[in-house]
Amino acid sequence: VQYWKWFVLTLQSDLGNSNYGSRIPVSQILIGAAPRTISLAVLAFCVSVAIAIPAGLISALRRGKPIDHGVTFIAFLGLSMPDFWMGILLIILFAANLGWLPAIGYQPISAGLWPWLSHLILPAIAAGTAFSAVIARMVRSSMLEVMKTDYVRVAQAKGLRPWKVVMGHAFPNALIPVITVMGIAFGLLMASAVVVETVFAIKGLGRVLIEGILNRDYPVVQGAILTVSFIFVFVNLLVDVLYVVIDPRIRIE
Repeated sequence: VQYWKWFVLTLQSDLGNSNYGSRIPVSQILIGAAPRTISLAVLAFCVSVAIAIPAGLISALRRGKPIDHGVTFIAFLGLSMPDFWMGILLIILFAANLGWLPAIGYQPISAGLWPWLSHLILPAIAAGTAFSAVIARMVRSSMLEVMKTDYVRVAQAKGLRPWKVVMGHAFPNALIPVITVMGIAFGLLMASAVVVETVFAIKGLGRVLIEGILNRDYPVVQGAILTVSFIFVFVNLLVDVLYVVIDPRIRIE
């Protein structure tokens, strides 16, 4: 009975009140925090994809060449660097020394596009760098596998331009496993936002979750976890839809 009551109230976006401080509604806290985390995760995801796809393609097409080894080395370097360390380095270089971008805080997009974007550039780079390395390695592996298939060899035998073979035949088919990794990466970006939001003093879902745990504010913790879980499930459903868009042979039964 208690669970059913909670479930019905949750469907009505009533997650109860915070047990700490002014006891404001949990939904109000999450509505204020969720756009910050989602903005950070989306921008970090865009940074990851913008770096990973060109790097993975170049590495696959130049297999065994110095540029391939260079991309592989940079990818492993990005994987080995923690988010908080990358964030600190970016703050020291671009905020403290050069003064190009703000070091901490967040501005809503209603304050203007540049104030919103300028506060998210450094956190997005810090969060997205490691995931770009993972996606780049996946793009490389998938491209190398697809380039050995018969339909790619037939396209090459027809005398098509190399770029046409890669972008028209190989790359779309190589994207199927890559999109799966991208969906998982977005969910992990939501999780890693806890560290990045702490470094850059952004009060998103990660900060709300940590503060709720430290204050033993269980309704807030429950609401934050539920929100992140819902976003993760939604992204994975979107990935399933993208499968059909990229490869029409795949159909949702």
